[in-house]
Amino acid sequence: MTELRISLTIESYKYPDGTLALADIRLDVKQGEFCGILGSNGSGKTTLLKIMDGLIKEYTGQVALDGEDVRRLHPRDIYRKVGLVFQNPDDQLFAHTVFEDVAFGPRNMGFDEPEVKRRVEGALASVEMAEYGGKNIHALSFGQKKRVCIAGLLAMGHGILLLDEPTAGLDPMGEHRMLELLTRLNRDEGVTIVMATHSVDLVPLFLHRLHILSKGRLVRGGTPEEVFTAPAELEQVKLRLPHIAELIHRLTHEDGLPFQRLPLTVGEARREIVEMVQRKPN
Repeated sequence: MTELRISLTIESYKYPDGTLALADIRLDVKQGEFCGILGSNGSGKTTLLKIMDGLIKEYTGQVALDGEDVRRLHPRDIYRKVGLVFQNPDDQLFAHTVFEDVAFGPRNMGFDEPEVKRRVEGALASVEMAEYGGKNIHALSFGQKKRVCIAGLLAMGHGILLLDEPTAGLDPMGEHRMLELLTRLNRDEGVTIVMATHSVDLVPLFLHRLHILSKGRLVRGGTPEEVFTAPAELEQVKLRLPHIAELIHRLTHEDGLPFQRLPLTVGEARREIVEMVQRKPN
């Protein structure tokens, strides 16, 4: 049985002004999973990540990290396992150089300098930034800063990464490279990832499981294929199908073309079109 890393039951959480932010949340994250939380702006995604990370504790319910109540754990015990990457890397980076920033966490954990150096170099290599250790933080691109933030958590030994809109502010190529990096960390290094995003078109390419968050409530969950079979429900929560799925959905329901399933990626759509053409009688 796959190990359960995070188990979250939130009956309710209210902002300081009394506004209900989250309610009736049930969410489990398993070891090695690449999980997405998809929702429009203001749906509560960032708040949910902060609760998972132990930054917010004033909720009704329970969050367990490896079976232990997060609210009873010392922050050091949480940060040895899980870390949050903020949407804006400038909110997270503070040291003068890349090496010093990534080294901050391991040093605070009490490791000696040879071990700090080993961890920093390994983490930078994992995010394809090995040659940037001496670089000034301010000389980095936005995407490179995000990679340094991830390296800082990996250097501390985090096996769980929580990412708030990791592709925000990146150009299309940068988006794809970021998600390829996260996929490699997940697949090759066993890092468990929870990613909050509103980027519908990128979701089907990478995620194992997807949860739809709307107005502070989880309204649908499953594999991307299971979630995107209900376009009407997505529209109700101010989301849409991926562009390629929207095209095939319209071709099927408005033009009567006999697609057997709803593809979510260009590759899947290509295979469906080829199969449909081959089925067509001469």
